[in-house]
Amino acid sequence: MTDTDSTKLFEARHLRDVLGNFPTSVVAVTTSDPNDVPVGMVVGSFTSVSLDPPMVSFLVDRSSSTLPKILAAGRFCANALASDQEWLCRQMAKKGADRFTGVQWQQSAHANPILDGVVAWVDCTIDKTVELGDHYLVVGLIGDLNVASVKRPLLFFRGGYGDYTSTAQLLLDSHLRY
Repeated sequence: MTDTDSTKLFEARHLRDVLGNFPTSVVAVTTSDPNDVPVGMVVGSFTSVSLDPPMVSFLVDRSSSTLPKILAAGRFCANALASDQEWLCRQMAKKGADRFTGVQWQQSAHANPILDGVVAWVDCTIDKTVELGDHYLVVGLIGDLNVASVKRPLLFFRGGYGDYTSTAQLLLDSHLRY
């Protein structure tokens, strides 16, 4: 079997439509430039990599104008957006806009923006970057992390945004009287 026999090519739209059935978290990756100006972008491919050493990763398109700034800083904070932060997701995804206008945040120990109102955050230094197809895989070594709120996470599924509620939480809530 040749390489062309084992690799089936798909139309980009079909590939996106099928893979859109895998829900992904919505994460704002942030850092600051040498002048302490906050920088950020949205990714839908954040994941845990290793517990020992503690590592996480995200994928970003090679054409990203934000990635070179994150790589130059050598650090990032992954902010898991909450279900009430779709507006922030859309703002952080705009090209050429000031993505931090009206956004409240605190500076991490590594000088990365931790966005107010997120579900959780993970503060990292960049361990390695690997080119994979039309994306880069950025691997971070965790320096600090925390759960910031009990809000539900913002998810991306079938081309739209939504949230997640566990069936266990629904059951617990149905038995509690407020």
